[in-house]
Amino acid sequence: MSPSSGTEISPKSKISSALRERGWKGKQITEALLWEPEGDRVRCNLCSRRCLIPEGQNGFCQTRVNIDGTFYALNHGGVSVLGIDPIEKKPFFHYHPGTASLSISTVGCTFRCKFCQNYDISQEAYGMREVDSAEVARQAKRNECRTISYTYNEPTVFFEYALDTAKEALKLGIENTFVTNGYMTPEAVEYAAPYIQAMTVGIKGSLNTEFYRRIMVVPNPEVIKDALLEMKRLGIHIEMTDLMVTKHGDSIEDAQTLARWVFENLGPDTPLHFTRFHPDWLLTDVTATPVETLERAHIAAREEGLRFVYIGNVPGHPLENTYCPGCAHLLVERHGFQITKWTISGGACPECGEEFPYRHSNGSGEPELRGNPLLFGLTIPDGGLACDLQASP
Repeated sequence: MSPSSGTEISPKSKISSALRERGWKGKQITEALLWEPEGDRVRCNLCSRRCLIPEGQNGFCQTRVNIDGTFYALNHGGVSVLGIDPIEKKPFFHYHPGTASLSISTVGCTFRCKFCQNYDISQEAYGMREVDSAEVARQAKRNECRTISYTYNEPTVFFEYALDTAKEALKLGIENTFVTNGYMTPEAVEYAAPYIQAMTVGIKGSLNTEFYRRIMVVPNPEVIKDALLEMKRLGIHIEMTDLMVTKHGDSIEDAQTLARWVFENLGPDTPLHFTRFHPDWLLTDVTATPVETLERAHIAAREEGLRFVYIGNVPGHPLENTYCPGCAHLLVERHGFQITKWTISGGACPECGEEFPYRHSNGSGEPELRGNPLLFGLTIPDGGLACDLQASP
C-alpha cells in the first residue's frame, strides 16, 4: 500500500530506498557503531567531523543514515574493489615486508580531496557486489595473503564491515591493516585496536591547515594527531605517508614541522614516506611533484631525527631503499613495490649489528615472500569476483 493510504513505511523500506538512490548493490545493512542519539538527531562518533544527522539524512561520508532514530551503515558487505597487492603498496615497509595483502574497498570517504586518484569509489556512486566477511577472509587464506588491507577508500566509512571481516581473518591467522586518512576519532581507534594490527596514515600537504580546508574540505586536520597518539598508545604499528602536492601543499618547512612532531610523539623509528603527487580528478592544473622537492623533504625529516624516511611514487629512486641508521649499509633494496635485495640477517644489520625495527612472523628475520608476480597486482573489475581468486566450495 502507498503512504497516502495511511500505512507507515517500515525502516527496511526506507533503507532500501536510500540504497536505490545511491545505486549501490550491497544488501547487508547493519546498525552502525559509535553513535548516540541527541534529541531527534543522531551523533556519529566514527570520524572527527562528528556529524549530527537529522531523520532520513546521512552524514558527510554518505554511507550511513538516520532511520527512525537508529543509525545504519549502508555499505556492509558491498565491495567495490577486491584484489591482491604487495604490502609495500599500502605502503608498509616495516610490517611483514615482502608479503601479499588482500585489499578491499567499498565506497565513500570522510574527505573531498580535489586530487583523489580513487574518486570513482570515494566520491561517486559505484555498482558494488556483495561479499560476506567470512568469504573475504577465506579468499585471503586461499591466496596465501599474510594480511587483509582495508584500503582504496577510507576504511572508517566501512568500519563495521572492516571489523567483522578482521575478526574472521584473525580466526584464520591473518592480520589486518587500515590504509586511512587518520581522521577517525580516538574512540574509533580504540574500538578497532583489538582487530587491526597496523595502520598507515596518509597525510597530505604535511598537515597544513589551510591546505586541508581549501583542497580537501577538512576543517581541522590537527585532530589527526589525536588519532595517531591513540594508535601509538594502543600498540598499533604505524607508518605515515605525506603526499606533497605541487604548489598547494609542498612546503619544506611544513614537512620539517611534521617530522619534528612525529619524532617527539611517535618516536624516531616511525617510518615516514614522502610521496609524489600526480595530477588527477579536479586538480590537473599543476605538474607532478618535482623529485627534488621530495629529496629536500627527506633531508629535513632526517635532520629532525627520524631514522627511516622514504620517497614514494618514484620507482627506482635510491630513497625507496632502507639503509641502516647506524652505518648506512643497504638493508633492503626496492624497485617500486618489489623487494629486489635483502641483506638483513637475524633482524639486524650484517655490518654493524644494529637491530632493524620491523614486524614479521616467520621467525627467521627474512621476508616471507619475494615479490611473487602471480599474487600481486590483481584487481576485481566491475564484472565480478574474478581475477583468479578461488571460489568457495
